[in-house]
Amino acid sequence: QVQLVESGGGLVQAGGSLRLSCAASGRTFRQNNMGWFRQAPGKEREFVASISRTSSTYYADSAKGRFAISRDNAKNTVYLQMSSLKPEDTAVYYCVADPNGAGWRYWGQGTQVTVSS
Repeated sequence: QVQLVESGGGLVQAGGSLRLSCAASGRTFRQNNMGWFRQAPGKEREFVASISRTSSTYYADSAKGRFAISRDNAKNTVYLQMSSLKPEDTAVYYCVADPNGAGWRYWGQGTQVTVSS
């Protein structure tokens, strides 16, 4: 069982930056693929970024060049650094974990990010 707790969301003006953090429980964090999804009001949940157990990173087109995902295995934490934020980035951001390559099995409760124009 993996528990995920996100933090770092909030209100920011367009063009600003935020860093989301996700603290994971368990002793096997370094073995997990980790990622971030988001869900905007009235829209489906969508993939944002992921980082593999070997620290390979993947991004949605909407995140490329603006967001950076990273992990600190010593702290059981994954980060999402978001820059040049746009109003369309407004959403609840969810941290996810894939412990065995079979899919995003564990989800956090989400953290709200609101970007004002």
